[in-house]
Amino acid sequence: MRFPLSSVLCISVAMAMAGCTPSPPASTQRTADGETRPSADRAVEAGPLAGPGSVTIAGDDAVEDVQQWTPPRVDRQGRSQVQLRRAAEQAFAAGRLYEDADAAIPLWLAVQEEDPDDRQARLGLQRARQRLQQQADALLVRPEKQREALAEAGRQALVLLSLAPKDDAVRALQGRVERAQRVVAYNRAGEDDLRADRIGEDGDGAIGNFREALALDEHNRRARQGLAAAESGLIRRAEDAARARDFASAGAWLAEASKVRDSSPTIADAFERIEQIRAAALVQLRDGGLRDLTTPQGLKPAREKLAEALRIALPGDPVVAQLRERIDLATHYGSFRPGQVFSDALRDGGRGPQMVVVPHGGFQMGAGDAEPGSSDAERPSHYVRFDRGFAMAITEVTVGDFERYVKAANARPRATRRGHSVVYDERSGNFIRRSGVDWRSGYDGGRALGNSPVMHVSVRDAENYAAWLSEQTGRSYRLPSEAEFEYALRAGSSGRYPWGDAGTPPPGSGNFTGSKDVSPSGRHWHNAFIGYGDGWWGPAPVASFQANAFGLHDMGGNLSEWVADCWHASYRRAPSDGVAWFNPGCRARVIRGGNWANAPEQTRAAWRQSQDSDTTSARIGFRLVRGI
Repeated sequence: MRFPLSSVLCISVAMAMAGCTPSPPASTQRTADGETRPSADRAVEAGPLAGPGSVTIAGDDAVEDVQQWTPPRVDRQGRSQVQLRRAAEQAFAAGRLYEDADAAIPLWLAVQEEDPDDRQARLGLQRARQRLQQQADALLVRPEKQREALAEAGRQALVLLSLAPKDDAVRALQGRVERAQRVVAYNRAGEDDLRADRIGEDGDGAIGNFREALALDEHNRRARQGLAAAESGLIRRAEDAARARDFASAGAWLAEASKVRDSSPTIADAFERIEQIRAAALVQLRDGGLRDLTTPQGLKPAREKLAEALRIALPGDPVVAQLRERIDLATHYGSFRPGQVFSDALRDGGRGPQMVVVPHGGFQMGAGDAEPGSSDAERPSHYVRFDRGFAMAITEVTVGDFERYVKAANARPRATRRGHSVVYDERSGNFIRRSGVDWRSGYDGGRALGNSPVMHVSVRDAENYAAWLSEQTGRSYRLPSEAEFEYALRAGSSGRYPWGDAGTPPPGSGNFTGSKDVSPSGRHWHNAFIGYGDGWWGPAPVASFQANAFGLHDMGGNLSEWVADCWHASYRRAPSDGVAWFNPGCRARVIRGGNWANAPEQTRAAWRQSQDSDTTSARIGFRLVRGI
């Protein structure tokens, strides 16, 4: 409720206002400057403290009686006019104006009692009035301890009223004190309402009180802060409703909050937060529905989550559309669709690598007899068909991904155990073996960033990571077969290079050796794509370049990658269904895809190379596939 002010303000200790009924006036006499003051008899014979006076309220009409300030009695025994004037000046200099009988104003009034025309007393009282006016003005705008400040300003107004009851400035001060006191009362009432959670969205409570305060003082900081707090309270209700997935109520509370202040930026911020809550809830429902679809009986609970998502979503929400589409696909085609991006949850609460579903289909694997730069190891070209799609990691496994595995499995990869790996040496421009280099290292042996592709890993390290990820997710992760890798690298094309037959890569297509690339010391490649530059000397962070048509990054550049196949000198008798061509116990394995330090011929889509299974290098990484 709004704070009742009609009688409370008039009886305030700081008040002597025109709106209150005064007591019968004290006897007065006119001073030399034309103002009135309490009579000499009253000035001398009053009690030791008159202070702000007293108020009596009688009957139902609450009639108020407010006394004016009466000067304290000055003891003149044995004190001359000169001594009184000197004492008044000293009190004035000390800032004691009216508080007791030894203050400046009572002493100057005592001088005027003896000599009404005393010039020094008249001037002194004028100075005292001026200072009191200044002090009261300062108190009225003081932001701290407002109640105490207003009480003091009210006492000063009473003194000024007694000294100059007809002065316009004094009357104006009275009005300002009254307004300030009413503003404080409204603010206090509004703050009490806020503490009681009576925000006042229905027109009563805190909002109403703060608006009453602002009607009296449109720039009042405390009232503005109160309205901001009321607005925050309504926003809090909106966010609480949103967290309870009651977005209809959240919208209603936010609409009420928007009425509190004009053009408040916090409303837009609150809307964004509520939409983030909505988005997070929808993502949670979507992810839960997608997990349901991976179970044999998951279609019904997935549909229930879709119904809940439709209830809370705005029309056309893409997350809901995705869940709906997946449910439709699950109904008719199983759990996945071509081009779908997903990641599996890990048991430790994290997420596995982002995967994309590669569509089933067929392609011509290997190089034709007349392809420039090709070798017999890439022939004969043969047709491979995948009757079922598979999911492939969108990027190469990163240092951060691999670090989670090493810590969780307490693993010691090959380069860590061996104590060295092959790195690029800037001084010589060659690849050399360097001690202290392992999976945590970059291409030059320095510390690698978390989003860099992990290198210095053997094929066994990659397979161990896949086994750990399978255990964490309950899904089957593995290295891609050589056929899967080339199929995904070509992404529907059949040209010499991953991007086609053009002799220079399109801008931004990948991290390849380009004539415009420059090493930290100013080196250039001797055998590179003419006119191409990608801005990197060494591997780039994953996904720094354009994805191919299947949504995969860095298939033909950045790092060459381990695949599951053993090395075979040609494709004679190679599987036609795309499975890995593997002989148990083989040591010679296959790497596919160009890298940041490969010659152009080694960036061809059909290029393949044999590597010992223990090899670790700054040019070799890996990515995984997962069955669907």
